[in-house]
Amino acid sequence: MKKLKIKTSKKEIIDITKAWVAISIAFAFVLRDPSTSLVKSLFISSIAVGFGFLLHELAHKVVAQRYGCWAEFRSWDIMLVFAIVLSYFTKWVFAAPGAVFISGFVGIPRNGRISVAGPITNLVLAVFFLILLIISSNSLVITIAQYGISVNTWLAIFNMLPFGPLDGKKVLAWNKTVYFTVLGIAILMMFGLNALASILL
Repeated sequence: MKKLKIKTSKKEIIDITKAWVAISIAFAFVLRDPSTSLVKSLFISSIAVGFGFLLHELAHKVVAQRYGCWAEFRSWDIMLVFAIVLSYFTKWVFAAPGAVFISGFVGIPRNGRISVAGPITNLVLAVFFLILLIISSNSLVITIAQYGISVNTWLAIFNMLPFGPLDGKKVLAWNKTVYFTVLGIAILMMFGLNALASILL
């Protein structure tokens, strides 16, 4: 079986790094506890939120390239600045860091599979953070895991909304069963995992 080689470029690496840093800063302002330094909040955000964002986008890219398409992430720099400024002054984040742009034959079924890969990745990450929460006794790791569960389940649900450029619209156009299954699982996980996390703490 031929291995899939993920193709990238200097431009993509720069753009995804900018987006990761900006989103991490924006969420650090929001997640920051008064007793926690900004540097510590930034570290927590870069893992709990940054990984969720990064792997979500890479999931789209990998599946698209699996179909032989050109696929690269491009950041929306104005929206990155807006996210940081908004979170600083309002403690609220509107995150639209960018997207994976795809060129090649896609079609509705392939586009649906490419799109659903992102939210599914966030759900897998939420389970990963739950495992970290269960097995770790380190307070920093526990904090990261808590935020990782909350953020990744929320990202999955948000991206499954069937509006505009969000993943949900493309998944729904492809397969209604897959759409409602993934959305339902995401909602159950958001409430269930967060409740379980509260019990474990």
